[in-house]
Amino acid sequence: MKEVPVTQTSQADQVVFWLHMNEDRQHWMQGAIQRIRNHYIEAKIVVLANAPDQAEALYALSLGAVGYSHAYATADALKEIKTVIEHGGLWLGNSLLQKLIEVSTKLTSSHADHVEGLLKQLTQREREVAVEAAKRLSNKEIARILAITERRVKAHLASIFERLKVKDRLHLALMLNQNYTI
Repeated sequence: MKEVPVTQTSQADQVVFWLHMNEDRQHWMQGAIQRIRNHYIEAKIVVLANAPDQAEALYALSLGAVGYSHAYATADALKEIKTVIEHGGLWLGNSLLQKLIEVSTKLTSSHADHVEGLLKQLTQREREVAVEAAKRLSNKEIARILAITERRVKAHLASIFERLKVKDRLHLALMLNQNYTI
């Protein structure tokens, strides 16, 4: 990799570095990205590979690259990549994007199933209270919505915390809002 001198104005922070990988790929890529990052913290880096590989693409992104593509992509494709990353996006390519969507869907549904299993430990009324509490409503608001007393809301919350092994309303809200459709 040719060394680029650091300028006082750091204009290179606004450019895109296109790294064409060839041999000793991962070791070279790590060193090249580190050298660029040492001089140009905000620079955008796109890795171009002769033989693209999904694992390598993920590794490039983990090192701070914002794009990964085939080295022999068309000029139009390279322009599109540049446009996407200049607007704050990541360029992954269709096959990697589809794989990430597939994996995240499996993880999300698996974790959601786990949370659903936890919620099945609760009575119907406790589930209703838990869902309302996860919306950050006060005990008074929950009582009004569910037409029960505040004292009953507090009793349900105590039972919910114990059964789900959560410490407080915040923990409950985080668990439900991340993994359960409210």
